[in-house]
Amino acid sequence: MATRDPAGWRLAEVWGDTVDLRHLAWSIAIGIGISVTGFFLASRWLATVVASQQLAHAYAMLAGLAGCVAAGVICARAFPPKREVTEQDTSTDPAWRREVLEELAAQPGGLGSVADLPPAVVQELKELKLYDLFVQNAQAAPSTQTQTQTAAAGRAPR
Repeated sequence: MATRDPAGWRLAEVWGDTVDLRHLAWSIAIGIGISVTGFFLASRWLATVVASQQLAHAYAMLAGLAGCVAAGVICARAFPPKREVTEQDTSTDPAWRREVLEELAAQPGGLGSVADLPPAVVQELKELKLYDLFVQNAQAAPSTQTQTQTAAAGRAPR
């Protein structure tokens, strides 16, 4: 899906990365131009140098492939990334934590129990400072369930 950025870029997500559609179109054109030109030039030259036409064609394809790599390097230099990478510790943000836990709980199977985890996973959660978050959520979940059940029972007809 394409979106318009305030800087005037028409951005889209391609293979998990954000790209400017104009730069993408130029990159495709540059890639085709360089690789096809490299293939045809190598094919003509190798036809005069190599005795076998099949061998000349195979080497020409390698030249076209090298053209693709060269085009990739050129386009990477010409069109810088459109994303901003920021590193921050979002694990301490309570709103983010609640949002992530709600998303995980909505998945099939829910969050499960911390007690069911293997020791290696528990250790990794502790290293990432996430273990206490899951323990607190597990402790809060029964009281939330009880409140929900009590509220539902209170509304039920007698």
